[in-house]
Amino acid sequence: MTHVRPSQRMRDLGVVQHGAGILAEPARPFDLPAERGEAERIVDELFAAIERIGQVNPFAKGMGTAAPQIGIARAAALVLPPDNTPAVVLLNPRITESSEETDEQYEGCLSFFDVRGLVPRPLKITVEAATLAGETTTTVYERGLARLIDHEIDHLDGLVYTARMRHGVDPIPVEKYRQTGRVWAYE
Repeated sequence: MTHVRPSQRMRDLGVVQHGAGILAEPARPFDLPAERGEAERIVDELFAAIERIGQVNPFAKGMGTAAPQIGIARAAALVLPPDNTPAVVLLNPRITESSEETDEQYEGCLSFFDVRGLVPRPLKITVEAATLAGETTTTVYERGLARLIDHEIDHLDGLVYTARMRHGVDPIPVEKYRQTGRVWAYE
């Protein structure tokens, strides 16, 4: 039987892989409510992508995907928290506040799934996002959910997690990563 690399498995599921130009460009915001139909269509595509991916790989820490990762250069992302709470839909999100308190945890990314990287992130973020009706919401996220949402907003800004890693720290092969299947630990 031929071994398929995790990144190839993600590519086969329709996930754009690291090195593609769309992942390095800021996503285009929606004009809401005028583009409501387009935003709904893209959110449906994000849900479909997460469904496909979740059937092949469990995500104990939760998971997310951003529209650029499925080849759509628009400012939409979807995050599934690890505790089976409802999905978080992010349209035109931006972080307005970040706590000074941070921690470092290993993260993976569907767009380069062969490695994991130790990434410092704020323990608490405040995010403004748009509703389909064009209204602005403000939500505070903490700990693991803040990490997931920050990661997806980075994608919408044209960044991948390696841009956040400390200088001199390199990603490790997924085979050496020993925390698969466990949620992030917080004190």
